[in-house]
Amino acid sequence: MTFYICLDERGGMIARCQTDAEVELLRRRGQRIASVQPMAPQDAVVCGLNSRSLELEDEL
Repeated sequence: MTFYICLDERGGMIARCQTDAEVELLRRRGQRIASVQPMAPQDAVVCGLNSRSLELEDEL
């Protein structure tokens, strides 16, 4: 399972996403995403163990 970090123009983390649809949803909501980078495997494990945002899933 691959997770991605969405970063702003200053390199600050905006969100963690698993799919392109989640990234596009953030963009449609007005988030200015400068780059999307894969998370390190050890960090992605933590995301995989936690539940995903139900708020985002409702809109997908």
